[in-house]
Parts: sequence; structure tokens; C-alpha cells
Amino acid sequence: MSNGSSLNEFLLLAFADTRELQLLHFSLFLGIYLAALLGNGLIITAVACDHRLHTPVYFFLLNLSLLDLGSISTTVPKSMVKSLWNTRAISYSGCAAQLFLVAFFITGEFSLLTVMAYDRFVAICRPLHYRSITGGRACVKMAAAAWASGFLNALLHTGNTFSIPLCKGNVVDQFFCEIPQIRKLSCSDSYLREVGLIVVSACLAFGCFVFIVLSCVQIFTAVMRIPSEQGRHKAFSMCLPHLAVVSLFICTGLFACLKPPSLSSPALNLEVAVLYAVVPPTPNLLIYSMRNKELKDALRKLIQLVLVQQK
Repeated sequence: MSNGSSLNEFLLLAFADTRELQLLHFSLFLGIYLAALLGNGLIITAVACDHRLHTPVYFFLLNLSLLDLGSISTTVPKSMVKSLWNTRAISYSGCAAQLFLVAFFITGEFSLLTVMAYDRFVAICRPLHYRSITGGRACVKMAAAAWASGFLNALLHTGNTFSIPLCKGNVVDQFFCEIPQIRKLSCSDSYLREVGLIVVSACLAFGCFVFIVLSCVQIFTAVMRIPSEQGRHKAFSMCLPHLAVVSLFICTGLFACLKPPSLSSPALNLEVAVLYAVVPPTPNLLIYSMRNKELKDALRKLIQLVLVQQK
């Protein structure tokens, strides 16, 4: 194999070799995927159908659920099919498409988490200016910027990754097409371009993380001055889970891209990838809904309506 054009397919990493473990992996991923579909689907439906939730915070939450559904649907179903049919192959074009979509949804999701942190900062620390800063057009522009950043980042990384000659086989040490694992197949010095892109992306992600942390610090400072204990509890319950998701996201993602070769192993690669590509989209309903009375009421009415229609 002299370059990437001679490759017809890649072989992805299998979770297990025995049939029993393959079926176990299929069952676990099926449960995770169904939970993500149910949770994010309920959020999208509730926000879209209940006019009381047509506010900036729920608009951003709807977009986050859409990105989460796209992210988990890009990796998990393919992995489930591999385990069920005991196959590892993915076509060259399928791998490129999967890499693009993974980068697109994950970057867009992280950008939107940053926007959501800014929204909460303005709502709590600048309440008198909230309506003017987060008006309808402003919300649409911020959400569009998050989606656009994901598209641009994915386009740059995918184009650069698959322009590098690949001559070290076609075995990818990951259960989906991941940039660091594809990069390992290169035998050209041009991979330094991809390393440079990853470093730039990592710096931007770290900058977003610092912004989110600083926003949370400002929120916590403002919250401590609130005389109402209920108000403090509500603010903390919204910020702490958000910060936990962002921390898991950025720590595992940066570790996957920047970890030294001495720490690389198939088992570790799998665990890290599951933490940043599979786990974050799943608990949205618990993190952003169960602690929110308005959304809980909307979900309750939605479920009651569905049950009534079935009768």
C-alpha cells in the first residue's frame, strides 16, 4: 500500500473475540444507545412542543440534544453491527465520513456547551441585560456559530488526515475511525500538519474550557450573594453538572489526541473513546432535565398526552 488511494477499507478494533462477549457488547451498546435516543428525543420533543420552553436556555438545550444524537449515532450503531455480524471492515469512504461526522458533532457540542455557559453567566450575573444580549436573533447566531465551528473543524481535519499517504496497513486501533489512529498509519512527514491542527484545536478547546470555568466562578460568586437558599441550589444544580460534563469531555478528548505513544494501548484507547464519544450524549435527560421543574413539567405532560392517545 503506497498511499491512501490504494486502500479500499479499514479494519476497526473489535471489542471482543468470543461470541458471548460480542453479544454482551452489543447488548450494552444497545442499552446506551436507546437511553440516549429516549432522553434526547424527549428533550427535543418537549422543547419543540411546549411554548413555555421557547426561551434561550431551552433553545440551546434542544440544539445540544440534536448534536448528541448525531454524535452517538455516528459511532455506536456501526459498532453494534460489527459485534452482531462479527465483522471489522469499514470502507475507505465510510471511514472518512465517520471521521468527519465525529469531529463535526463533538466540536459542535463542545462549542455549544461554551455558549450555554455564557448564557447562564448572563442570566445570573447580568440579569438586567439578559433579554437584550440573548434575543432571538442572537441565540440563532450563537447556535449557528457552534454548528459552523464543528463543520469547519471537521472539514479541515478530515481533508488533512486523508491527504496524508497511508502505508502502514489498514488496521485502526479503535472501534470507530479516529484521527489519532488514522494518523498512525502514515509513513510521511506530512503528518506534522495534522499534529499542528490538533494542537491548535486543543488550544481552542482549552480556551473554551477556561472560559466555562471562569463563567462558573462568576456565577458561584453571584449566587453566594443570593439570600434565597432555593435560588442558590438551583444555580449550583445547573452549573456543577454542566462543568462535570465539560471536564469529562475535554480531558478524555485531549488525552486521546495528545497522549504519548508510551501510554497507548488498544484497551486504553477503547476506554478513553467510550468516555468522550459514547458517555456524554447519554445522561442529558438526568443532567439538564431532572433538576429543572419547568422541563420536568413539560415532560410529564408530554408522557401523559402520549399515554392518553394510546388509549
